[in-house]
Amino acid sequence: MPVKKKPNRQCVGCRESKEKKELIRIVKTPEGEIVLDRTGRKNGRGAYLCDSEECLKKARKTKALSRSFKMAVPEEIYDELERQLKYDTK
Repeated sequence: MPVKKKPNRQCVGCRESKEKKELIRIVKTPEGEIVLDRTGRKNGRGAYLCDSEECLKKARKTKALSRSFKMAVPEEIYDELERQLKYDTK
């Protein structure tokens, strides 16, 4: 039986390719809302990010989420994602 290939995704912050399970998915829902998706199953356009504040800071500096979602992502969204990352990792 062939070995099943594990999906890889690229972090929008550090641009490293890692296994999908190691990354956090950020989703732009069909309604235009941007949310953190720890399950990886929410409906919408996804971007992946390492579970670290450094990668989020890089993504914020380079406006990586704005490019991924093809829309302007307000600073408040980055602030909320940072709060959620800090809360979820403790």
